[in-house]
Amino acid sequence: MAISRNKRFVISTGFIPEKSVFLRYSRTADSFRLMPSGMTKGLFTAMLVLLFLCPLARGQSKDSCLDCHSALPDPLGVSQEKFSHDIHAQKGLTCASCHGGDPTSDDPDKAMSRKAGWKGKIDREQIPRLCGSCHSDPAYMRQFNPTLRTDQLSQYQTSVHGKRLAAGDTKVAVCTDCHSVHDLRAPSDPASTVNPVNVANTCAHCHADANYMSAYKIPTNQFAAYNKSVHHDALVVRGDLSAPTCTTCHGNHGATPPGVASVANVCSTCHVFQAQLFDSSPHQQAFASAGLPGCVTCHSNHGIVHPTDEFIGTGERSVCTQCHTQGDPGYAAAAQMKQQLAGLQTAIGNADQILGTAERSGMEVSQAKLDLTQAKDELIKARVTIHSFNVDRVAVDIKPGLETAAKGYDAGQKALAERNYRRWGLGISLIAIALVLVGLRMYIRQIES
Repeated sequence: MAISRNKRFVISTGFIPEKSVFLRYSRTADSFRLMPSGMTKGLFTAMLVLLFLCPLARGQSKDSCLDCHSALPDPLGVSQEKFSHDIHAQKGLTCASCHGGDPTSDDPDKAMSRKAGWKGKIDREQIPRLCGSCHSDPAYMRQFNPTLRTDQLSQYQTSVHGKRLAAGDTKVAVCTDCHSVHDLRAPSDPASTVNPVNVANTCAHCHADANYMSAYKIPTNQFAAYNKSVHHDALVVRGDLSAPTCTTCHGNHGATPPGVASVANVCSTCHVFQAQLFDSSPHQQAFASAGLPGCVTCHSNHGIVHPTDEFIGTGERSVCTQCHTQGDPGYAAAAQMKQQLAGLQTAIGNADQILGTAERSGMEVSQAKLDLTQAKDELIKARVTIHSFNVDRVAVDIKPGLETAAKGYDAGQKALAERNYRRWGLGISLIAIALVLVGLRMYIRQIES
Protein backbone atom coordinates (compact mmCIF):
# COMPACT_ATOMS: atom_id res chain seq x y z
CA MET A 1 0.00 0.00 0.00
CA ALA A 2 1.58 3.26 -1.13
CA ILE A 3 1.06 6.33 1.04
CA SER A 4 1.78 9.87 -0.06
CA ARG A 5 3.86 11.74 2.51
CA ASN A 6 2.69 15.21 1.43
CA LYS A 7 -0.89 14.53 2.53
CA ARG A 8 -2.06 15.37 6.05
CA PHE A 9 -3.88 12.28 7.31
CA VAL A 10 -6.12 12.21 10.34
CA ILE A 11 -6.17 9.20 12.58
CA SER A 12 -8.08 6.35 10.99
CA THR A 13 -8.90 3.04 12.57
CA GLY A 14 -9.98 -0.36 11.37
CA PHE A 15 -10.76 -3.44 13.46
CA ILE A 16 -9.08 -6.74 12.61
CA PRO A 17 -11.30 -9.46 14.12
CA GLU A 18 -8.90 -12.38 13.96
CA LYS A 19 -6.24 -10.42 15.90
CA SER A 20 -8.69 -8.59 18.25
CA VAL A 21 -6.84 -5.35 17.62
CA PHE A 22 -7.46 -2.05 15.91
CA LEU A 23 -5.28 -0.82 13.08
CA ARG A 24 -4.32 2.82 13.41
CA TYR A 25 -2.38 5.07 11.10
CA SER A 26 0.01 7.51 12.73
CA ARG A 27 0.69 10.60 10.63
CA THR A 28 3.82 11.35 12.67
CA ALA A 29 5.50 8.09 11.76
CA ASP A 30 3.83 7.64 8.37
CA SER A 31 3.24 4.06 9.33
CA PHE A 32 0.56 1.66 10.53
CA ARG A 33 0.78 0.06 13.94
CA LEU A 34 -1.42 -2.23 15.96
CA MET A 35 -3.07 -1.09 19.17
CA PRO A 36 -4.75 -3.24 21.82
CA SER A 37 -8.43 -3.51 21.09
CA GLY A 38 -9.64 -2.63 24.59
CA MET A 39 -8.18 0.87 24.71
CA THR A 40 -9.02 1.78 21.11
CA LYS A 41 -12.52 0.31 21.25
CA GLY A 42 -13.21 2.47 24.30
CA LEU A 43 -12.04 5.55 22.41
CA PHE A 44 -14.10 4.54 19.38
CA THR A 45 -17.24 4.06 21.55
CA ALA A 46 -16.77 7.45 23.18
CA MET A 47 -16.52 9.08 19.76
CA LEU A 48 -19.78 7.45 18.69
CA VAL A 49 -21.54 8.62 21.86
CA LEU A 50 -20.35 12.19 21.25
CA LEU A 51 -21.50 12.09 17.65
CA PHE A 52 -24.94 10.94 18.81
CA LEU A 53 -25.29 13.51 21.58
CA CYS A 54 -24.14 16.55 19.61
CA PRO A 55 -27.30 16.82 17.47
CA LEU A 56 -29.45 16.33 20.57
CA ALA A 57 -27.60 19.12 22.31
CA ARG A 58 -28.19 21.40 19.34
CA GLY A 59 -31.91 20.40 19.15
CA GLN A 60 -32.38 21.13 22.85
CA SER A 61 -30.92 24.64 22.80
CA LYS A 62 -32.10 26.81 25.65
CA ASP A 63 -35.34 28.75 25.26
CA SER A 64 -36.18 30.71 28.38
CA CYS A 65 -39.34 32.01 26.64
CA LEU A 66 -40.91 28.56 26.62
CA ASP A 67 -39.49 27.71 30.04
CA CYS A 68 -41.44 30.61 31.51
CA HIS A 69 -44.58 30.72 29.34
CA SER A 70 -45.21 26.99 29.61
CA ALA A 71 -46.02 27.63 33.30
CA LEU A 72 -48.38 30.55 32.62
CA PRO A 73 -52.16 30.31 32.13
CA ASP A 74 -53.86 31.28 28.88
CA PRO A 75 -53.63 33.52 26.97
CA LEU A 76 -49.96 33.86 27.89
CA GLY A 77 -49.37 30.14 28.29
CA VAL A 78 -47.54 28.31 25.47
CA SER A 79 -46.48 24.77 26.20
CA GLN A 80 -43.54 23.01 24.58
CA GLU A 81 -45.92 20.35 23.26
CA LYS A 82 -48.17 22.98 21.64
CA PHE A 83 -45.28 24.89 20.07
CA SER A 84 -43.74 21.66 18.74
CA HIS A 85 -46.67 21.36 16.30
CA ASP A 86 -46.03 24.82 14.90
CA ILE A 87 -44.62 24.74 11.36
CA HIS A 88 -42.20 27.55 12.28
CA ALA A 89 -40.78 25.59 15.21
CA GLN A 90 -40.37 22.57 12.95
CA LYS A 91 -38.38 24.71 10.53
CA GLY A 92 -36.05 25.91 13.30
CA LEU A 93 -37.58 29.29 14.16
CA THR A 94 -38.02 30.30 17.80
CA CYS A 95 -40.07 32.74 19.86
CA ALA A 96 -37.42 35.38 19.27
CA SER A 97 -37.92 35.12 15.51
CA CYS A 98 -41.18 37.04 15.91
CA HIS A 99 -41.02 38.58 19.39
CA GLY A 100 -37.30 39.35 19.54
CA GLY A 101 -35.35 39.20 22.81
CA ASP A 102 -32.69 36.83 24.09
CA PRO A 103 -34.09 33.31 24.75
CA THR A 104 -30.73 32.11 26.09
CA SER A 105 -30.92 34.28 29.22
CA ASP A 106 -32.80 33.35 32.38
CA ASP A 107 -32.72 36.97 33.51
CA PRO A 108 -36.10 38.48 32.50
CA ASP A 109 -34.58 41.95 32.22
CA LYS A 110 -31.98 40.72 29.75
CA ALA A 111 -34.24 38.28 27.92
CA MET A 112 -36.87 40.97 27.37
CA SER A 113 -34.61 43.98 26.90
CA ARG A 114 -35.05 46.40 24.05
CA LYS A 115 -31.32 46.09 23.40
CA ALA A 116 -31.90 42.42 22.62
CA GLY A 117 -34.57 43.45 20.14
CA TRP A 118 -37.53 42.41 22.28
CA LYS A 119 -40.85 43.48 20.76
CA GLY A 120 -43.24 41.90 23.22
CA LYS A 121 -46.86 41.48 22.19
CA ILE A 122 -47.38 42.32 18.54
CA ASP A 123 -50.18 44.82 17.93
CA ARG A 124 -52.90 43.52 15.60
CA GLU A 125 -52.29 46.18 12.99
CA GLN A 126 -48.61 45.18 12.84
CA ILE A 127 -49.20 41.42 12.40
CA PRO A 128 -49.55 41.33 8.57
CA ARG A 129 -46.31 43.27 8.08
CA LEU A 130 -44.50 41.13 10.66
CA CYS A 131 -45.55 37.93 8.88
CA GLY A 132 -44.80 39.56 5.55
CA SER A 133 -41.25 40.38 6.62
CA CYS A 134 -40.49 36.71 5.97
CA HIS A 135 -43.32 35.53 3.76
CA SER A 136 -42.81 38.33 1.22
CA ASP A 137 -39.11 37.56 0.81
CA PRO A 138 -38.71 34.98 -2.01
CA ALA A 139 -35.02 34.39 -1.30
CA TYR A 140 -35.65 33.72 2.38
CA MET A 141 -38.71 31.51 1.85
CA ARG A 142 -37.07 29.47 -0.89
CA GLN A 143 -34.80 27.76 1.65
CA PHE A 144 -37.85 26.30 3.40
CA ASN A 145 -40.15 25.55 0.48
CA PRO A 146 -39.43 26.73 -3.07
CA THR A 147 -43.11 26.29 -4.05
CA LEU A 148 -44.50 28.70 -1.43
CA ARG A 149 -46.04 31.88 -2.78
CA THR A 150 -44.71 35.15 -1.46
CA ASP A 151 -47.51 37.52 -2.48
CA GLN A 152 -49.75 36.94 0.53
CA LEU A 153 -49.16 40.40 2.03
CA SER A 154 -49.78 42.24 -1.23
CA GLN A 155 -52.94 40.20 -1.77
CA TYR A 156 -54.10 40.87 1.78
CA GLN A 157 -53.72 44.60 1.24
CA THR A 158 -56.20 44.39 -1.67
CA SER A 159 -58.76 42.40 0.36
CA VAL A 160 -61.71 43.79 2.31
CA HIS A 161 -59.90 42.77 5.50
CA GLY A 162 -56.67 44.49 4.50
CA LYS A 163 -58.34 47.71 3.36
CA ARG A 164 -60.37 48.02 6.53
CA LEU A 165 -57.29 47.33 8.67
CA ALA A 166 -55.42 50.08 6.83
CA ALA A 167 -58.36 52.37 7.61
CA GLY A 168 -57.96 51.65 11.33
CA ASP A 169 -60.49 48.84 11.86
CA THR A 170 -58.64 46.35 14.09
CA LYS A 171 -61.63 43.98 14.35
CA VAL A 172 -61.03 42.58 10.88
CA ALA A 173 -59.15 39.33 10.36
CA VAL A 174 -55.36 39.34 10.34
CA CYS A 175 -52.98 36.44 9.74
CA THR A 176 -53.22 34.95 13.23
CA ASP A 177 -57.02 34.94 13.27
CA CYS A 178 -57.08 32.42 10.44
CA HIS A 179 -53.76 30.58 10.85
CA SER A 180 -53.61 30.50 14.66
CA VAL A 181 -50.58 31.70 16.61
CA HIS A 182 -48.21 29.38 18.44
CA ASP A 183 -49.48 26.11 16.95
CA LEU A 184 -49.70 27.27 13.35
CA ARG A 185 -49.82 24.16 11.17
CA ALA A 186 -49.34 23.52 7.48
CA PRO A 187 -52.61 23.59 5.47
CA SER A 188 -52.14 19.91 4.63
CA ASP A 189 -52.34 19.01 8.35
CA PRO A 190 -55.90 17.83 9.14
CA ALA A 191 -55.69 19.75 12.44
CA SER A 192 -54.79 23.02 10.70
CA THR A 193 -57.33 25.83 10.95
CA VAL A 194 -56.83 26.43 7.21
CA ASN A 195 -57.11 22.83 6.10
CA PRO A 196 -59.91 22.75 3.48
CA VAL A 197 -62.18 20.78 5.82
CA ASN A 198 -61.74 23.39 8.58
CA VAL A 199 -61.79 26.64 6.58
CA ALA A 200 -65.56 27.23 6.93
CA ASN A 201 -65.33 26.84 10.71
CA THR A 202 -62.43 29.29 10.80
CA CYS A 203 -64.34 31.92 8.80
CA ALA A 204 -67.42 31.32 10.95
CA HIS A 205 -65.59 32.44 14.10
CA CYS A 206 -66.28 35.97 12.93
CA HIS A 207 -68.84 35.74 10.15
CA ALA A 208 -71.33 33.62 12.12
CA ASP A 209 -71.14 35.87 15.20
CA ALA A 210 -74.07 38.28 14.89
CA ASN A 211 -72.83 40.52 17.72
CA TYR A 212 -69.29 40.75 16.40
CA MET A 213 -70.47 41.46 12.84
CA SER A 214 -73.31 43.84 13.75
CA ALA A 215 -71.37 46.96 12.79
CA TYR A 216 -70.78 45.70 9.26
CA LYS A 217 -74.44 45.24 8.31
CA ILE A 218 -73.90 41.94 6.46
CA PRO A 219 -75.66 38.58 6.92
CA THR A 220 -74.29 36.08 9.43
CA ASN A 221 -76.18 33.00 8.22
CA GLN A 222 -73.64 31.97 5.60
CA PHE A 223 -72.10 29.21 7.71
CA ALA A 224 -75.47 27.71 8.64
CA ALA A 225 -76.52 27.77 4.98
CA TYR A 226 -73.22 26.26 3.82
CA ASN A 227 -73.58 23.39 6.29
CA LYS A 228 -76.74 22.34 4.45
CA SER A 229 -75.25 22.69 0.98
CA VAL A 230 -74.16 20.10 -1.54
CA HIS A 231 -70.63 21.54 -1.33
CA HIS A 232 -70.40 20.92 2.42
CA ASP A 233 -71.70 17.40 1.92
CA ALA A 234 -69.05 16.69 -0.71
CA LEU A 235 -66.17 18.21 1.29
CA VAL A 236 -66.90 17.23 4.89
CA VAL A 237 -69.13 14.16 4.61
CA ARG A 238 -67.62 12.49 1.55
CA GLY A 239 -64.10 13.83 2.05
CA ASP A 240 -63.71 15.34 -1.44
CA LEU A 241 -61.01 17.97 -0.85
CA SER A 242 -61.62 19.44 -4.31
CA ALA A 243 -65.11 20.56 -3.26
CA PRO A 244 -65.43 24.30 -2.64
CA THR A 245 -65.25 26.02 0.71
CA CYS A 246 -65.22 29.74 1.58
CA THR A 247 -61.76 30.48 0.17
CA THR A 248 -62.48 28.64 -3.09
CA CYS A 249 -65.00 31.29 -4.09
CA HIS A 250 -63.95 34.34 -2.07
CA GLY A 251 -60.19 33.94 -2.17
CA ASN A 252 -57.99 33.59 0.90
CA HIS A 253 -55.45 36.34 1.48
CA GLY A 254 -57.18 38.53 -1.11
CA ALA A 255 -60.66 37.65 0.16
CA THR A 256 -63.46 39.74 -1.25
CA PRO A 257 -67.14 39.09 -1.99
CA PRO A 258 -67.69 38.24 -5.67
CA GLY A 259 -69.60 40.98 -7.48
CA VAL A 260 -72.56 40.39 -9.75
CA ALA A 261 -70.36 40.39 -12.84
CA SER A 262 -67.84 37.91 -11.44
CA VAL A 263 -70.10 35.25 -9.88
CA ALA A 264 -70.37 33.20 -13.07
CA ASN A 265 -66.59 33.34 -13.45
CA VAL A 266 -66.15 32.02 -9.91
CA CYS A 267 -68.55 29.12 -10.47
CA SER A 268 -67.06 28.36 -13.88
CA THR A 269 -63.71 27.42 -12.36
CA CYS A 270 -65.39 24.10 -11.49
CA HIS A 271 -68.59 24.06 -13.56
CA VAL A 272 -66.97 24.76 -16.92
CA PHE A 273 -69.53 23.31 -19.35
CA GLN A 274 -72.50 24.82 -17.52
CA ALA A 275 -70.87 28.25 -17.70
CA GLN A 276 -70.12 27.92 -21.42
CA LEU A 277 -73.71 26.93 -22.15
CA PHE A 278 -75.08 29.77 -20.02
CA ASP A 279 -72.88 32.30 -21.83
CA SER A 280 -74.48 31.27 -25.13
CA SER A 281 -78.01 31.27 -23.71
CA PRO A 282 -80.66 34.02 -23.88
CA HIS A 283 -80.45 34.31 -20.10
CA GLN A 284 -76.91 35.66 -20.12
CA GLN A 285 -77.87 38.96 -21.70
CA ALA A 286 -81.19 39.13 -19.86
CA PHE A 287 -79.55 38.63 -16.46
CA ALA A 288 -76.81 41.15 -17.24
CA SER A 289 -79.40 43.77 -18.25
CA ALA A 290 -81.37 43.18 -15.05
CA GLY A 291 -78.23 43.24 -12.88
CA LEU A 292 -78.77 39.65 -11.76
CA PRO A 293 -75.89 37.30 -10.94
CA GLY A 294 -76.01 34.34 -13.31
CA CYS A 295 -75.59 31.17 -11.25
CA VAL A 296 -76.77 32.52 -7.90
CA THR A 297 -80.17 33.63 -9.23
CA CYS A 298 -81.25 30.01 -9.72
CA HIS A 299 -78.91 28.06 -7.43
CA SER A 300 -78.37 30.43 -4.49
CA ASN A 301 -74.83 30.89 -3.09
CA HIS A 302 -73.87 29.53 0.34
CA GLY A 303 -76.86 27.21 0.65
CA ILE A 304 -76.62 25.49 -2.74
CA VAL A 305 -78.65 22.30 -2.60
CA HIS A 306 -78.32 19.25 -4.80
CA PRO A 307 -80.10 20.12 -8.07
CA THR A 308 -82.95 17.91 -9.26
CA ASP A 309 -85.19 17.86 -12.32
CA GLU A 310 -87.79 19.67 -10.22
CA PHE A 311 -85.73 22.84 -10.64
CA ILE A 312 -86.77 23.01 -14.30
CA GLY A 313 -90.35 23.25 -15.57
CA THR A 314 -93.41 24.90 -14.12
CA GLY A 315 -93.98 22.95 -10.91
CA GLU A 316 -94.03 24.23 -7.33
CA ARG A 317 -90.27 23.72 -6.87
CA SER A 318 -89.34 25.13 -10.26
CA VAL A 319 -86.99 28.13 -10.29
CA CYS A 320 -88.19 29.10 -13.76
CA THR A 321 -91.49 30.39 -12.40
CA GLN A 322 -89.64 33.02 -10.35
CA CYS A 323 -89.41 35.03 -13.55
CA HIS A 324 -91.59 33.32 -16.18
CA THR A 325 -95.38 33.22 -16.13
CA GLN A 326 -97.87 31.20 -18.09
CA GLY A 327 -98.14 32.36 -21.66
CA ASP A 328 -94.59 33.63 -22.24
CA PRO A 329 -92.06 31.70 -24.40
CA GLY A 330 -89.76 30.96 -21.45
CA TYR A 331 -92.56 29.33 -19.50
CA ALA A 332 -93.41 27.07 -22.47
CA ALA A 333 -89.73 26.21 -23.05
CA ALA A 334 -89.28 25.28 -19.39
CA ALA A 335 -92.29 22.95 -19.56
CA GLN A 336 -90.95 21.28 -22.73
CA MET A 337 -87.48 20.72 -21.32
CA LYS A 338 -88.91 19.27 -18.11
CA GLN A 339 -91.08 16.93 -20.21
CA GLN A 340 -88.03 15.80 -22.19
CA LEU A 341 -86.06 15.01 -19.05
CA ALA A 342 -89.01 13.24 -17.44
CA GLY A 343 -89.59 11.18 -20.60
CA LEU A 344 -86.00 9.92 -20.69
CA GLN A 345 -85.98 9.32 -16.92
CA THR A 346 -89.15 7.24 -17.22
CA ALA A 347 -87.81 5.29 -20.21
CA ILE A 348 -84.60 4.46 -18.33
CA GLY A 349 -86.57 3.44 -15.25
CA ASN A 350 -88.86 1.12 -17.24
CA ALA A 351 -85.91 -0.50 -19.04
CA ASP A 352 -83.98 -0.88 -15.80
CA GLN A 353 -86.98 -2.48 -14.11
CA ILE A 354 -87.69 -5.04 -16.81
CA LEU A 355 -84.01 -5.95 -17.16
CA GLY A 356 -83.80 -6.38 -13.40
CA THR A 357 -86.80 -8.70 -13.45
CA ALA A 358 -85.23 -10.74 -16.23
CA GLU A 359 -81.90 -10.92 -14.40
CA ARG A 360 -83.54 -12.11 -11.18
CA SER A 361 -85.29 -14.77 -13.25
CA GLY A 362 -81.94 -16.17 -14.28
CA MET A 363 -81.79 -14.66 -17.77
CA GLU A 364 -78.55 -13.30 -19.23
CA VAL A 365 -79.05 -9.53 -19.73
CA SER A 366 -75.69 -8.16 -18.60
CA GLN A 367 -74.88 -6.61 -21.98
CA ALA A 368 -78.27 -4.90 -22.17
CA LYS A 369 -77.78 -3.49 -18.66
CA LEU A 370 -74.32 -2.24 -19.60
CA ASP A 371 -75.72 -0.56 -22.72
CA LEU A 372 -78.39 1.12 -20.59
CA THR A 373 -75.69 3.09 -18.77
CA GLN A 374 -75.21 5.02 -22.02
CA ALA A 375 -78.80 6.24 -21.73
CA LYS A 376 -78.08 7.36 -18.16
CA ASP A 377 -75.02 9.23 -19.44
CA GLU A 378 -77.20 10.97 -22.03
CA LEU A 379 -79.58 12.03 -19.26
CA ILE A 380 -76.68 13.57 -17.33
CA LYS A 381 -75.56 15.41 -20.47
CA ALA A 382 -79.09 16.67 -21.05
CA ARG A 383 -79.25 18.02 -17.50
CA VAL A 384 -76.07 19.99 -18.18
CA THR A 385 -77.40 21.20 -21.55
CA ILE A 386 -80.40 22.66 -19.70
CA HIS A 387 -78.10 25.65 -18.98
CA SER A 388 -78.38 26.60 -22.66
CA PHE A 389 -82.15 27.03 -22.12
CA ASN A 390 -82.62 25.80 -25.67
CA VAL A 391 -85.26 23.12 -26.24
CA ASP A 392 -83.69 21.86 -29.47
CA ARG A 393 -80.21 21.45 -27.92
CA VAL A 394 -81.67 19.47 -25.04
CA ALA A 395 -83.55 17.26 -27.50
CA VAL A 396 -80.25 16.40 -29.24
CA ASP A 397 -79.03 14.76 -26.01
CA ILE A 398 -82.40 13.24 -25.13
CA LYS A 399 -82.95 11.41 -28.47
CA PRO A 400 -80.03 8.91 -28.31
CA GLY A 401 -80.86 8.25 -24.66
CA LEU A 402 -84.45 7.37 -25.56
CA GLU A 403 -83.24 5.06 -28.35
CA THR A 404 -80.85 3.25 -26.02
CA ALA A 405 -83.50 2.93 -23.32
CA ALA A 406 -85.96 1.52 -25.89
CA LYS A 407 -83.40 -1.09 -26.92
CA GLY A 408 -82.86 -2.02 -23.30
CA TYR A 409 -86.59 -2.37 -22.71
CA ASP A 410 -86.92 -4.49 -25.86
CA ALA A 411 -84.05 -6.72 -24.68
CA GLY A 412 -85.83 -7.14 -21.35
CA GLN A 413 -89.09 -8.10 -23.06
CA LYS A 414 -87.32 -10.67 -25.21
CA ALA A 415 -85.56 -12.11 -22.19
CA LEU A 416 -88.84 -12.43 -20.30
CA ALA A 417 -90.49 -14.01 -23.36
CA GLU A 418 -87.63 -16.52 -23.49
CA ARG A 419 -88.06 -17.14 -19.79
CA ASN A 420 -91.77 -17.79 -20.22
CA TYR A 421 -91.11 -20.09 -23.19
CA ARG A 422 -88.68 -22.09 -21.12
CA ARG A 423 -91.10 -22.29 -18.23
CA TRP A 424 -93.90 -23.54 -20.49
CA GLY A 425 -91.57 -26.12 -21.99
CA LEU A 426 -90.42 -27.19 -18.56
CA GLY A 427 -94.02 -27.44 -17.35
CA ILE A 428 -95.12 -29.53 -20.31
CA SER A 429 -92.06 -31.75 -19.88
CA LEU A 430 -92.82 -32.27 -16.20
CA ILE A 431 -96.44 -33.14 -16.97
CA ALA A 432 -95.34 -35.63 -19.63
CA ILE A 433 -92.85 -37.18 -17.21
CA ALA A 434 -95.54 -37.39 -14.54
CA LEU A 435 -97.95 -39.12 -16.94
CA VAL A 436 -95.28 -41.63 -17.91
CA LEU A 437 -94.57 -42.37 -14.26
CA VAL A 438 -98.28 -42.83 -13.50
CA GLY A 439 -98.69 -45.13 -16.51
CA LEU A 440 -95.63 -47.08 -15.52
CA ARG A 441 -96.98 -47.48 -12.00
CA MET A 442 -100.34 -48.72 -13.29
CA TYR A 443 -98.61 -51.17 -15.65
CA ILE A 444 -96.53 -52.57 -12.79
CA ARG A 445 -99.62 -53.06 -10.64
CA GLN A 446 -101.36 -54.85 -13.54
CA ILE A 447 -98.45 -57.26 -13.95
CA GLU A 448 -98.32 -57.93 -10.20
CA SER A 449 -102.02 -58.75 -10.07
